Amino acid sequence: MLIGEVARRSGVSARMLRHYESLGLVRPSGRTGSGYREYDAQDIQRIFQIESLRSLGLSLREIGRVFDDPGFTPSALVDDLVRRTRERIAAETELLTRLRRIDAADPAGWEDVLQVVALLQALGSQSPDTRQRAALSSGDAAPVPVDALVEAALGETDPNVAGALRWALARSGEGVAALLAEGLGSPVPAVRERAVLALAESEDGGAAELLRDALRSTDDTVRRHAALALGTRGETAAVPTLVDMIVDGRNDTDAADALGALAADAATADRIAALLLDRLDHADTGAPARGRLTQALAGLPGPRATDALADLTHDADRAVALTATYLLRLRKSERPTAEGDPEPPAPRFRR
Repeated sequence: MLIGEVARRSGVSARMLRHYESLGLVRPSGRTGSGYREYDAQDIQRIFQIESLRSLGLSLREIGRVFDDPGFTPSALVDDLVRRTRERIAAETELLTRLRRIDAADPAGWEDVLQVVALLQALGSQSPDTRQRAALSSGDAAPVPVDALVEAALGETDPNVAGALRWALARSGEGVAALLAEGLGSPVPAVRERAVLALAESEDGGAAELLRDALRSTDDTVRRHAALALGTRGETAAVPTLVDMIVDGRNDTDAADALGALAADAATADRIAALLLDRLDHADTGAPARGRLTQALAGLPGPRATDALADLTHDADRAVALTATYLLRLRKSERPTAEGDPEPPAPRFRR
């Protein structure tokens, strides 16, 4: 079979067949009287073997080793091909993601494209300063796609850069919460924490609902951050978790401040005071926790908290009694009795 017919039947061009011959991969078994290359059935089979191996991603040099080196094992080669293929897929996926992000930025011209590319590269820089500048400049020179900011924020370990990324996300408007929701479900605790911190600063309409869901999280860190964020937003659903934080001594000062902010009306103030008193009376509440709960009472307005502090001045725990006495005196000095107003009631002993 002459080279032209082989090319037609195999789909391999005559030029490539000559290249295979120059590399020693396949040589025609004979020549015609006129000097034309002539391939027999074994040569045709070799050509199809070469094409099959090329379809797996082998280079022509590697194919030559397959044919010439008896010790060249398939398993080692296939393992290497698997590794290289994964690397190529990862690179192509990264390129596709970058192209989609550039498209989402809706660039008006090539200058805008280059600005977006520069910002995306800066967000992935090894330098924290470069990443921070990119986060702070996002939206100024060119808009950075929200999913790129979310990805960067969920993976950022530097606290300064993380703060800048949360700031950038807070300016990004709608759509942020839905992207951060995946981070809340991450198996990595640090990623879950970064997600809830970003949600805490987000003004996206869906952030509050996700934070409410986070109050039921089995991750203590996520639950605490969600409670603090909801407390500052006036969400009374955070109250039980905030009280738990005071008892546990985890962000207890911030939790007490959030409870004080939530106690804007008398009913809520009384409810919070009742919860604090209930934990004070609980047999499992240790002395340090009782001291923190006493201090938290001082941050609540209304007579219920005042009466509770008055009762606590006679507490069996001397540290609690002294703390309550000081806080009660401070509370009265900050809110002096107006002329004609009755004096505050005398302390009532608690049972």
